[in-house]
Amino acid sequence: MQTSLIRGAAALLLALAGSAQAASYGSNLIINGNAESGPAGWSAYAGTPLFEAVEYSGNWVKPTQPGPTDRGGFLFVGGSGVDYAAGFQTVDVSANAADIASGTVGYKLSGWLGGWSDQTDNAYLYVSFLDAASNVLGNAELASVTPADRGNQTGLLYREASGLVPVGTTKISFDLSMQRLVSGDNDGYADNLAFTLAPVPEPQSYALMALGLLTLGAVLRRRRQD
Repeated sequence: MQTSLIRGAAALLLALAGSAQAASYGSNLIINGNAESGPAGWSAYAGTPLFEAVEYSGNWVKPTQPGPTDRGGFLFVGGSGVDYAAGFQTVDVSANAADIASGTVGYKLSGWLGGWSDQTDNAYLYVSFLDAASNVLGNAELASVTPADRGNQTGLLYREASGLVPVGTTKISFDLSMQRLVSGDNDGYADNLAFTLAPVPEPQSYALMALGLLTLGAVLRRRRQD
């Protein structure tokens, strides 16, 4: 009997954990968010130059300066002699329409943004949630990192945001921009940009999971007492 209860409780926990996952969930939906493929995956706006992908070096950010511990060899920068650089990409999430319609699909947006020394050049990542007619249903952002945030040091700092995907979303647009405010180079920096989706369990799922944990704990305590 105790063995059956343990197996039943364990099966319940595994089923609940499995229901929170799907093939497309947990994967980074931003193409080439780490600049390792140059600017591939990003499109330029008409009349606005696309940002560049450059190697970590003394000309921009050194590999030893603040930034991702798992950084590759490249990062995004605004570029030399460029006042403003930007690019965008859009991902189709209509295959997740049923889950999104339930209002229980969450998102996590993360990335590393930065700049040079005490200069105010900056990078900004903006996300738009769109319906089938490209109407904006909501947005998310990674706000610019200021020189004060960086302690007036050259480098990148981690930023993240999270929430629920608006009901009716079928497309998600990512807009990355860099602005030059000082000197000749546009020293807005970005790297390791990521956006993932994950179903958020409904309250009753949490209750069932808690019940499963309590049942499993009670059975294990009973076994130790026998």
